[in-house]
Amino acid sequence: MKEYKFSDIKLGMEESFDVSLTNDMLDSFKKITGDINPLHNDLEYAKSKGYSERVVYGMLTSSFLSTLAGVYLPGKYSLIHEVNVLFKKPVFVSDSPLTIKGKVIDINEIFKQITIKVEIVNKNNDKVLRGTMKVGIINE
Repeated sequence: MKEYKFSDIKLGMEESFDVSLTNDMLDSFKKITGDINPLHNDLEYAKSKGYSERVVYGMLTSSFLSTLAGVYLPGKYSLIHEVNVLFKKPVFVSDSPLTIKGKVIDINEIFKQITIKVEIVNKNNDKVLRGTMKVGIINE
């Protein structure tokens, strides 16, 4: 886990990590959220809608942004204030690994808050998600 303090943060800082998706993750997400939409849970239904496999929950994909802020940038001292995302393409388990990337694009000295440009790409380097996060850096 990174432990960047506010004074350590510089414009242009970047962090990234990879995640391998599994069908068990989809099943666990369903159990946690109660989202039983067949596009995510029924292979035959997904195929009937033109997909080769179950579609990964968009919110499961975006949940790795929590890991980006809470573990990597800034890490230990983070408190997420805002997340804005656009889902660019459907994600499938076979797209693994996903690479979650963040880059500091703004630093607010008054509120000790940073803005991180985020993106997630699949194994073919296709962008599947893009957006921004505003993350506070709590007292160290």
